[in-house]
Amino acid sequence: MTLLEFKDLHVTYRGSRGRLPAVRGVDLRVDAGETLGIAGESGCGKSTLAMAVLRLLPKSAEVSGEILLDGEDLLKMGWGRLRAVRWTGASIVFQGAMHSLNAVQRIGRQIAEPILVHEAKTTPAAAAKRAEALLERVGLPPSRARSFPHELSGGQRQRVMIAMALACDPDLIIADEATTALDVMVQAQVLRLISDLVTERGVGLVMISHDLSVLSAVCDRAAVMYAGRIVEEGPAHEVFAHARHPYSAALGAAFPVIGDPAARMNPGGLAGDPPDPARLPQGCSFRPRCAVAVERCGAESPELLEVGSARVSACFVAQEGMPVVL
Repeated sequence: MTLLEFKDLHVTYRGSRGRLPAVRGVDLRVDAGETLGIAGESGCGKSTLAMAVLRLLPKSAEVSGEILLDGEDLLKMGWGRLRAVRWTGASIVFQGAMHSLNAVQRIGRQIAEPILVHEAKTTPAAAAKRAEALLERVGLPPSRARSFPHELSGGQRQRVMIAMALACDPDLIIADEATTALDVMVQAQVLRLISDLVTERGVGLVMISHDLSVLSAVCDRAAVMYAGRIVEEGPAHEVFAHARHPYSAALGAAFPVIGDPAARMNPGGLAGDPPDPARLPQGCSFRPRCAVAVERCGAESPELLEVGSARVSACFVAQEGMPVVL
């Protein structure tokens, strides 16, 4: 059953430089109990996509298209209905837990707050007990409920954010760079925790990261974004191991394969910078950085088409059955 669906979603920011398209015609879906990973460099539109789900974008953003949660369009909801859906229907684990938590409130009170807001019959004492139980569920001692955010490590704060996201038993969780800036051991623990929670609770998960190798280990499917568009989608391990778009191949090549002496990180595989959204190149947006581009790439923008079983790619070279590895 489809839990979340994006239909032709566009997000454009208004600024001093004019109109800047951040998301350009995205179509995606997430089924109940499924984990979808979204990968791409900074500025590709990943976080904008995440914030659009719960309408957390700034006033300068213009949004069109549809975002359906259980068949209901979030973009058409009144504020009262939207407020009821936040935390209960969908919740988000923000990037940078230290900046997302209130520095002057204890952890337990912050976790209990959405419970008290959405469950009028729950007493403060009962909410406090649930907060302690949630902390224990994410691997922290219940006593941490009396701590302030600055008294916790980065990994502990991220676990607090996950506990808060679970507070009202949502059907969908969005994790925006949930493991960024964590050391490798803590990152592995947080990823294992997220995977276990998805399996146990049957929730849908959208996991956003610049690291395609992380998504391949955790997610069922992966979508790769570039310049506001989805350029490849398919089973996560297949997208990472056998990319069907040159940008996906470059992202995968940027990370070494542990234990394989023949595998080496390839930082030179992707030259240049992402395009300026105010001055997107003609044709394929990735063409100026692509080593396998053909003449057609400079004249036409490729559509997202099937390139195999459960695989789609916005690349003329891949669609013609040719290799895209840089």
